Amino acid sequence: MQPFSHAFKESADRALENATQRRALGKVRLEFGAKRAKTVARLPEFDALKDQAKTIKDHVLENLDFYLETFEEKVTANGGHVHWCRTPEEACDAVLGLCRDAGARTVAKGKSMITEEIGLNAFLEANGITPVETDLGEYIVQLRNEPPSHITAPAVHLNKEQIADAFRDGHKDLDPARPLDEPQELLDEARAVLRDSFIEADVGITGANFLIAETGSTVIVTNEGNGDLSQTLPKIHIVVTSIEKMVPTLEDAMTILRLLARSATAQEITSYTTFSTGPKRADDLDGPEAFHVVLLDNGRSDLLGGEFREVLRCIRCGACQTLCPVWGAVGGHAYGWVYSGPIGAVLSPALIGIEEARHLPEASTFCGMCESVCPMRIPLPKLMRRWREKAFEKKHTPGVTRYGIGLWALFAKRPALYRLKVRAVIALLARIGRRKGRFRRLPFAGGWTAHRDLPAPQGGTFMDQWRSRGERSAR
Repeated sequence: MQPFSHAFKESADRALENATQRRALGKVRLEFGAKRAKTVARLPEFDALKDQAKTIKDHVLENLDFYLETFEEKVTANGGHVHWCRTPEEACDAVLGLCRDAGARTVAKGKSMITEEIGLNAFLEANGITPVETDLGEYIVQLRNEPPSHITAPAVHLNKEQIADAFRDGHKDLDPARPLDEPQELLDEARAVLRDSFIEADVGITGANFLIAETGSTVIVTNEGNGDLSQTLPKIHIVVTSIEKMVPTLEDAMTILRLLARSATAQEITSYTTFSTGPKRADDLDGPEAFHVVLLDNGRSDLLGGEFREVLRCIRCGACQTLCPVWGAVGGHAYGWVYSGPIGAVLSPALIGIEEARHLPEASTFCGMCESVCPMRIPLPKLMRRWREKAFEKKHTPGVTRYGIGLWALFAKRPALYRLKVRAVIALLARIGRRKGRFRRLPFAGGWTAHRDLPAPQGGTFMDQWRSRGERSAR
């Protein structure tokens, strides 16, 4: 997927006009928030687990070279192979080579954001290999020829009528008059179609939620079981993942797993948690004959030693996306690349450059919701602010914006002048807007009034009201 994050503003405007998507996203945000709160409330030690998980990941990042080498040793001892890849191109070539060695024509894929990051599907198709997404949400967006809009819920922006249309367009060999009005009918059809894909696939590809150094295991969590079928039925299992997914021990993985499902889907645990440790043994009834782990760096080593290192604690739960008011208004596609929402606003500039992604850190109200729900305690607002500073320092922001910030700074550095100016503006706006109580249009506020009214000020400035309240309390 080629990034086009520089077009965020235009994409966001189009998304705001998509009433169907906005209804779908609004419903998800409301329902998920309530469910997550109930699930978290049933685990009194949730905050303590967040502290433990942060400590685990910080320790791993401090010693990542050691744990990566330990992981490779264990994978090799278990009969598997590790392929080290610095760039997306190297990772795609590694996967293609393994597929060609196996004479593969089709690939069954489990859900993987890293394969989205490297553009693996398009690369395989260009080289004569057909990848089939087997996660239902991923399969739906693949039929629609679009990327996922959310880390854990790829098709969350669609309603069932749109999904039914995708099935009719993609499943041409089925009766066009068949009923597809109910979710169960859609699910039954997807199962029937995908069953053949699992059986016919020459190679299975999955991602990994965790890599366990002490055992050389990879871990995936799913609710559909498609990940298990993708890695056990084909002769070859390829895990495509990134280096920061490492944890030291099985116990550490279990600690973070207690946070993952509660944060991702508001479940206490997902339906399937699958540990893969090498290829099939002589006495195993099923499993792949070969096991490969393709480890991607793609700029993460640079992040390790820098000021954005904390983003590498991310476990891709997607909670920051689901509860973000900006993501909830425009959806994931507006962000223009694989990672959207607050995590995308921090990670994308690191991976594709602030020049390309400079608008993304601006796409935040800084309400703090993302940081409050992050199970790994990533300070997303702080990191977004730092990206804003970098964009300003490198003069990637437009001249008008830079001039406006400079003018604001002129007043902000002079508190008395700033208060005088604010009082004058508020008094003027209160006088102009007193009849209607709001503004439909306002100079220099077009970004706000294009989609909502701006309330007219009532009362004095915040500082004046604060001082007045303090004086009343002192009497």
